[in-house]
Amino acid sequence: MRLLILTWEYPPIVEGGLARHVRKLAEALDRRGVEVHVLTRGDSALPETAVQNGVTVHRVPEPGKPGDLDRFVAWIEHMNDDMIAAGRELQHEAPFDIVHGHDWLVARAGRALAADTGAPWIVTVHATEHGRHQGWVESYPQSHIHGVEKWMVHEATRVIACSHYMQEHCSDIFDMPPTSIDVIPNGIDPADLAPVDDLDTYRAQFAAPDEQLVILAGRLVYEKGFQLALEAMPRIIEDLGNVRFVVAGSGTHENELKDQAKALGLEDHGTFLGWVDDLQLHSLYAVADLCVIPSIYEPFGLVALEAMASGCVCIVADTGGLREIVPESAGLRFTARDPIALGLAMERALTDDALRATLKDEAREHVRRFDWDEIADHTQALYTGLLGSSLPQLDEV
Repeated sequence: MRLLILTWEYPPIVEGGLARHVRKLAEALDRRGVEVHVLTRGDSALPETAVQNGVTVHRVPEPGKPGDLDRFVAWIEHMNDDMIAAGRELQHEAPFDIVHGHDWLVARAGRALAADTGAPWIVTVHATEHGRHQGWVESYPQSHIHGVEKWMVHEATRVIACSHYMQEHCSDIFDMPPTSIDVIPNGIDPADLAPVDDLDTYRAQFAAPDEQLVILAGRLVYEKGFQLALEAMPRIIEDLGNVRFVVAGSGTHENELKDQAKALGLEDHGTFLGWVDDLQLHSLYAVADLCVIPSIYEPFGLVALEAMASGCVCIVADTGGLREIVPESAGLRFTARDPIALGLAMERALTDDALRATLKDEAREHVRRFDWDEIADHTQALYTGLLGSSLPQLDEV
């Protein structure tokens, strides 16, 4: 089986969890004998073609990603043009049996390349513009992105969602039967979560030995809900006294969160690290007493899986995919959008040593369900089933 995966990010270019997901899936499929080619973007520092852990990675050189959303949409269109041209060159060598695209960012290229040879076109929906903006998709550019997503899922041969929540969400907002959407979750490999060697020294950068450390990790955007955690922190500090926090990540909401922390008098109680690499992130999981994931919208919740696998107790909003990946036996939940409920859950976790020990044990056992080999088996079975069926061909574009 010759497989083409399209993604706008692939390590070492990492914007978020999508890059890690695609890399682990591609490498697991390669181990199963699939000939995996990844078509993604690159820059002048990266080779146009390279083999990474068995996967052949092809990169189209693109200029720096613009910060303005209007310009970003135009930039994505240009990237898709480049991917179509590069993919057609690859098709001249040998046609691909399956084309698998990840999110709207590569939809046009994926459909065009699949239509060239009549290959099945699978798309994985990791998140939606409707969800990110709580339904406000009437105005450009949100309306454009939402339209591309709707076109994509209706044109695709098959759709994959990362959780049952996302299956229902896509069915609802895109008006499609849930039976046309397969649920295949993201995965976790605890071996990838290695921290720094000297954890005591690393932790000392953020908290004293007698202080408890809370981490907030992820993209700093409104839907991740970090503003709720900051709102809860003054009461936690007043009641417990010995609590500090670290915010690890960057994004469009970063300056607002820093202003909020200053207004709440939290400047001397925490640190904003900005974007951190994997080594720092994994080290934070290892030294923290608590990881808070207060998302308003969360299709899956990879940070929660990583934290649980690292032995860090999690508190998550009772919403979206978080309900599926963090059972009440393995973590604490609070009512989404409620900073008071979040504060109470944080105090409970930080003051109950026995509870934290129980949650850690249950979480480490629970995350074994999200094994990349099993996820690759399900994905390969989907591919094989599509190749064995009689499918209508996509019209060429």
